[in-house]
Amino acid sequence: MRKTVEILGVSIDCVTMNQAVQTVKGFLSEDRVHTVYTPNAEILMCAQRDPYFKSILNQSDLVVADGAGVILAARILGLDLPEKVSGIDLIKNFLSEDMGRKVRYYLYGSKPGVAEAAAENMLRVSSRIEIAGCSHGYHPPDKEEEIINLINSSNADILLVALGAPKQEKWIHEHKKDLNVKVCMGVGGSLDVLSGNKKPAPEFLRRHGLEWLYRLCKEPWRYKRMMDLPRFMLKVLAVKAGLDKT
Repeated sequence: MRKTVEILGVSIDCVTMNQAVQTVKGFLSEDRVHTVYTPNAEILMCAQRDPYFKSILNQSDLVVADGAGVILAARILGLDLPEKVSGIDLIKNFLSEDMGRKVRYYLYGSKPGVAEAAAENMLRVSSRIEIAGCSHGYHPPDKEEEIINLINSSNADILLVALGAPKQEKWIHEHKKDLNVKVCMGVGGSLDVLSGNKKPAPEFLRRHGLEWLYRLCKEPWRYKRMMDLPRFMLKVLAVKAGLDKT
């Protein structure tokens, strides 16, 4: 039985990292496309401004709490979210998990060359996977059908889509009916990390919920987007106080 909690109108699964991995493992044995999304505080704020995006998140098969801000919000609201399940860590756990067979991945998105570099590194750390194919995310709209055909002809099990939120979630939602993979996951900048192009925040900062500070120091131009972090907490506090009925 799926257990979820609602944070600012978005249903999030109450799962640990291991439970999320086992859920996706189960998806691989089912004959349909499943969607997996990993919203953080910024993405939840984006969903407040975009009802269509919010509805996409709420139609997903698995939505995990990617970020300390989401976990803190749950605690403020008295909700039971067991732990942070970040997208990059979820992928790494997929690579180490015995899925019962080799799982075929297709990597779609990021700049040219990034998916290929990420694929090479994924193969280095795991003998349990195969790379079915790679495509970058910089192509004209008239190439969409070609990309979908490449994905389908690759016989991939898991499609990692790195187009950035909310574009990647909308792409998955709008093309799900045309895909024959088992799992579609929006992964944001995870391919950049897996490729080695970007370094993840140090473990100390990640453990203490300070990844945002690391990103801000590395990419100061993100400050406007990061203003959503205090806005998120203020909105959560307003909900807690009964001043916001979101």
